[in-house]
Amino acid sequence: MKVVVAAGGTGGHLYPALALVEYIKKQDPNSKFLFIGTKDRLESQVVPQLGYDYVGLNVKGLAGNPLKKAHAALLFVKSIGKAKKVIKKFNPDIVVGFGGYPSASALEAAASLKIKTMIHEQNSIIGLTNKILIKKVDKIICCYQKAYEEFPQEKTLLLGNPRASVVSHEVPKDIYDKYGLDRNKKVVTIVMGSLGSQTVNQTMKESMNQFVGKEYQVLYVTGKPYYESMKDYKNENVKIIPYVDDMPSLMHATDLIVSRAGASTLAELTALGVPAILIPSPYVAANHQEYNARELENNHAAKMILEKDLTGEKLISTIDSVINDQTALQILTENAKKLGKPNAVEDMYQEIISMLGD
Repeated sequence: MKVVVAAGGTGGHLYPALALVEYIKKQDPNSKFLFIGTKDRLESQVVPQLGYDYVGLNVKGLAGNPLKKAHAALLFVKSIGKAKKVIKKFNPDIVVGFGGYPSASALEAAASLKIKTMIHEQNSIIGLTNKILIKKVDKIICCYQKAYEEFPQEKTLLLGNPRASVVSHEVPKDIYDKYGLDRNKKVVTIVMGSLGSQTVNQTMKESMNQFVGKEYQVLYVTGKPYYESMKDYKNENVKIIPYVDDMPSLMHATDLIVSRAGASTLAELTALGVPAILIPSPYVAANHQEYNARELENNHAAKMILEKDLTGEKLISTIDSVINDQTALQILTENAKKLGKPNAVEDMYQEIISMLGD
């Protein structure tokens, strides 16, 4: 099988794509892959380091003043031409897009070449790129009921995020000794992604001492940029670290997590049924993290605190109300698992096989 994978801009687009590629490799070691992304974002560094062939397109977001938008539109048109040449030369069986502007270029090009196409929508709100591609592609995979209802039903499947399969099938490592955690206490993990959150860090500074004496322990992940300013606030009940290099293992050991509401994070949490308090980032495109979080909240699969409403008192009272109530924890776990798609990558692979057999 020869596959072109198009994903650009963020880890939310890239890591589900990598999960699919790694799974296909295991099923068919002779498969060949070509990634198409940006020239200067995350994927342009990560993908070549993993040994995959990579082509970067010169594309920009349609933002800014009219002149900048016009320039971005011109770049987009040119990028379709380049993508068409690259794809024609590679001659894939299918082109799969995971979002971001390079995905739009690659899928437009593939459709014009009559090559099989599939897109994956990670969020509950359909992204601009996938909106552009709806009529062009052969198959659409999504993760949320809200998105599923907005896509054309005849070619859409609600299969979930490939990252869910990674965490659900991975054998967790023992992390208690690694982070100095007490095996006899429940674990609350607070993590706002690899970069952390200035707002949440400030809230934690103001309320750190209020965790002293709790029956649970807190593992607080500051994000690398904030670690030096936060490390001295630790106490007997709060461990402070800059980042986590094995999030799946930590999720397995966590009784309650406080986190952002990115697509991959929620796919992993629901696959494992981890109870969660979500603080969606207000700084992402189309506010999609809040919509993602609301889908879980509406299904009683997580609690949500908007960043604008966040205070130390609210954070701690919400944590206490969940972690100290075994029934509340069980309800969140059961409902999260109902939303989870632990076999997402396997199901997506089978759909590709079915498409190529048509």
